[in-house]
Amino acid sequence: MTAGDGVPGNEVTMEATGAAVNADPDAGPASADRRRVITLGCRLNTYESEVIRGHLAAAEAECPDGPETVVVNTCAVTAEAERQARQTIRRIKRDRPECRVVVTGCSAQIDPDRYTAMAEVDHVVGNAEKLRPETWSGMADAATATQRALVNDIGSVRDTAQHLVDGFTDRTRGFVQVQQGCDHRCTFCIIPYGRGPSRSVPVAEVVRQIQALVGNGTREVVLSGVDITSYGGDLPGKPVLGHLVQAVLRHVPDLPRLRLSSLDCIEVDEALWDVIANDHRFMPHLHLSLQSGDPMILKRMKRRHTPDEAVALTERARRIRPDIVFGADLIAGFPTETGEMAANTLAAIDACGLTWVHVFPYSERPGTPAARMPQIPGNVRKARAAALRQAAAAAQQRFLDSRVGCHEMLLIENSGLGRTEQFATARLVDGPAPAGSLIAAVVIGHDDGVLQTRRAVCGPHGFFSPATPPETTDVS
Repeated sequence: MTAGDGVPGNEVTMEATGAAVNADPDAGPASADRRRVITLGCRLNTYESEVIRGHLAAAEAECPDGPETVVVNTCAVTAEAERQARQTIRRIKRDRPECRVVVTGCSAQIDPDRYTAMAEVDHVVGNAEKLRPETWSGMADAATATQRALVNDIGSVRDTAQHLVDGFTDRTRGFVQVQQGCDHRCTFCIIPYGRGPSRSVPVAEVVRQIQALVGNGTREVVLSGVDITSYGGDLPGKPVLGHLVQAVLRHVPDLPRLRLSSLDCIEVDEALWDVIANDHRFMPHLHLSLQSGDPMILKRMKRRHTPDEAVALTERARRIRPDIVFGADLIAGFPTETGEMAANTLAAIDACGLTWVHVFPYSERPGTPAARMPQIPGNVRKARAAALRQAAAAAQQRFLDSRVGCHEMLLIENSGLGRTEQFATARLVDGPAPAGSLIAAVVIGHDDGVLQTRRAVCGPHGFFSPATPPETTDVS
């Protein structure tokens, strides 16, 4: 599991939002509804929140006079993520005292008693139960919804039912669950206790979901799970992740962009390497579940890769896809980490050529082996995290500097803001474009981490600015 995702161990990455609320209850189209979902944490939660929204809408159709309901889909990856969940719950009830609050997600699955003990919480729902329509239809009528907690043993779940999602609130990018759970036991990670064993969604179901999203206007899809590089081991024929990616690109030709959420450094299969090298619709951006750059700390984390293997992966990727960039999760102040070990992790930013780095001070998770190891003082963890973030910011600055004068294809997400293929945020300075547009642009600078771009034209000789078309050679 990761310290954070997508994120994502391999997948529960907090992405650029940390443990922040991804869906504000007062924002967006959902604000007009009487059933709202607030998403905390990883990309998989984002997907599952869309499933919950669909179930809530169906339940509301059956019982339109049911109470106003806010669902909080929680994260448990760090103590800070759980603190923010409790803070969010209290704020909801303070602002909307008459609404019904339902808590679900990993934190609710792992420690349901903590949430049933909160006066602000009406119901607690487990991670398996939250995806079942009968959970929400049974809760639609407040008079009959008497069960306070509906949380069963996630470790006994052996299937992953695919739920067809028509679209996302942000219709430009969709997250599709391809895998669930984790069979590894990294010593710092609590997430397997919230997600259960590893299980995969069949290839045909994944393709069908992506076809539906693309048919409704989604331009970019992110394949998500808890440990997606373990994909397929439980399916007939044991397809690997690369086979799934190849099938998606082959059977959904109208999908312009495909990404993966997070990769385990030790499990990139040859079929996936072939896609990275040869399919331009697979975006040149990989997020690695790195965690540390020190070999002994990686062993104590029970990670399966070494620092040298992580470097070898990035070098191979750059040989076959020179424009590729990397993100990674790094933990600062893991138990027993010495100053020298911390320096090795700091050096990994340059050794792997990382661009998008998510840094997490180590957070004890009760019940995990790492919580019983000799701990690093909190102030030391914070100082080491600050050093990692400073180095990460410098790496990001170098990358942004390198893009000035380059041409990019932007996927516009809202107004004039979009994402490049390498996942950089970019702004069109010469006016907004509709969400979902793919815009050719030239980078003219960057400001506060955002590339500043101007529309370009893609002609027979490549990209050029409309004001300065390329020279042509008369060959007549």
